[in-house]
Amino acid sequence: MSAIKKGDLSSSEKELFEVITAGNVQEASRLLGCKDVRVNCLDEYGMTPLMHAAYKGKADMCKLLLQHGADVNCNEHEHGYTALMFAGLSGNTEITWMMLDAGAETDVVNSVGRTAAQMAAFVGQHDCVTVINNFFSRARLDYYTKPQGLEKEPKLPSKLAGPLHKIIMSTNLNPVKMVLLVKENPLLAEVEALGKCRRVMELICEKCIKQQDMNEVLAMKMHYISCVLGKCASFLKDREDKLEGLIKSLLKGRESDGFPVYQEKFIRECIRKFPYCDTTLLQQLVRSIAPVEIGNDPTALSVLTQAITGQVASWMQSFAHPVEKKEPQKDVLSVKW
Repeated sequence: MSAIKKGDLSSSEKELFEVITAGNVQEASRLLGCKDVRVNCLDEYGMTPLMHAAYKGKADMCKLLLQHGADVNCNEHEHGYTALMFAGLSGNTEITWMMLDAGAETDVVNSVGRTAAQMAAFVGQHDCVTVINNFFSRARLDYYTKPQGLEKEPKLPSKLAGPLHKIIMSTNLNPVKMVLLVKENPLLAEVEALGKCRRVMELICEKCIKQQDMNEVLAMKMHYISCVLGKCASFLKDREDKLEGLIKSLLKGRESDGFPVYQEKFIRECIRKFPYCDTTLLQQLVRSIAPVEIGNDPTALSVLTQAITGQVASWMQSFAHPVEKKEPQKDVLSVKW
């Protein structure tokens, strides 16, 4: 089968691009059934119908095109833009999530070296950045629900995959919120179950660092979740008031101003325990948090949230242009919070 050429369109394919712009899903469905319409045809700029639909924020149209086999990772655009990049530029979080769920690659860069998350951040579409940076497919988690190699049992019981995935996909990193997610699910709120979930989070964290396209942001989030799950397990094991006691501790404010000191110290300790001390992300977090006296802004939670969700474009820029590390690695671990 010959490669699809840019701008080589049948009359029906030209019509398809027009109805996508108009948002006529019914007519698009009819055209996609025609023999002379290729779902991955390219206009003169190398844009596919899916790219057009994503950029124009047409969620129903995107769904239709994906159902007809649209290639979410087509990279024939003249400037290397992908459907995920166009989704991020549109500011439509539903479409952004749809592209990711369909298998969109997040690490592809365009002609100016920017990923989809960086492009979305550049134009101020921070909600889309949050969706991209927090996306973790269920399939990647389900891998751990099946015995691997010589294993007789999987690392993660399948019944725990759903509740754990819900925590992973949460964009609210407040430890109180995460503890509540554990508390509301009886399957999770057991010491043994939490131990298995925590181990899987550690394995994913390690994999994010050691893979070819290192993902420091996702690694930090998995590590943080692991720490929260570990704290839940210790309270369930040692405290009569169990998770209620942990929630109260995290919410309790000091008498002078109501600042939640325990929560602040817990989050700082989670960051300090990140096992990969030479990563750019950890260095940035330490530089942002260490000089701040407990009770002042920015809080550890706000800095961590900005780093993981990508709400501040400067974070993305700092990853692209790492600050030269002047301190030896051990200094990161010895910082007095």
